[in-house]
Amino acid sequence: MEHVIGFRDRSIPLDQCALIMGVLNATPDSFSDGGLHLDILQLTIAARKMIADGANILDIGGESSRPGAIPVDVSEEIRRVVPAIEAIRSFSQIPISIDTVKPEVALASLRAGADIINDIQGMTNPRMREIAVQERAGVAIMHMQGLPQTMQKAPVYENVLEEVGCFLNDQAKLLISMGLPSKNILVDPGIGFGKTQENNIDLIRGLPKLAKMGFPILFGISRKSLIGNLTGRPVSERMAGTLAANAFALSITDFVNPGLVLRVHDVGPTWDLVRVWQGLRV
Repeated sequence: MEHVIGFRDRSIPLDQCALIMGVLNATPDSFSDGGLHLDILQLTIAARKMIADGANILDIGGESSRPGAIPVDVSEEIRRVVPAIEAIRSFSQIPISIDTVKPEVALASLRAGADIINDIQGMTNPRMREIAVQERAGVAIMHMQGLPQTMQKAPVYENVLEEVGCFLNDQAKLLISMGLPSKNILVDPGIGFGKTQENNIDLIRGLPKLAKMGFPILFGISRKSLIGNLTGRPVSERMAGTLAANAFALSITDFVNPGLVLRVHDVGPTWDLVRVWQGLRV
């Protein structure tokens, strides 16, 4: 069976062991790259480099979702992301994901040239679901307990793998019932979003079970606190730990998952990881 990620009238084949989504945040306060891409020229240079380094998708965000982040209003978020999307579209047709929880931002971004809605609130907003179906967009459904302002204060689960899996599956089925093709759906367990260190580790070890839902997994662990807790490294020194975590994800989902998408800040080294992994696996 051929596996693809679909959106609009295009698709990306999942014939490799993983695809790479490069993170570009047009924000002043994102935990890793905040302030680096506020200027369109800077963002365009970074986007060109990610594409040259092997990115399959670019993920553009205009509002930080780090723990304790302050929300921004719709007009400001649109002001940050739409020019960024238009600038990338002026030189590349690479698939673009818009990282937002606001339907108005998602619609403006799709009409500016984006292809995929990456929603950390898991497509729980009815208007967001309507836009996804109406625009034939790809969607990334993420699980998050709480909101960025409070999510890390006291997350509690009885069985984190079961609860996260049920949420993702239910949201995917709801979108399919509304008319969105199943190939347009990715699921994201939401590492670091309303989870303890132990919850995050349980979810990573449980990726093969989540993969059995039949949807590609968006795996975003790049430079996150789990890496810092395991290594003692600050955010700027977590690339090696991130590569190790992504290699572990590849190792336990290989030949099980219909697709793995690695959401990362360091595209070039991740491209090397994926290609070497692909070249060495039996």
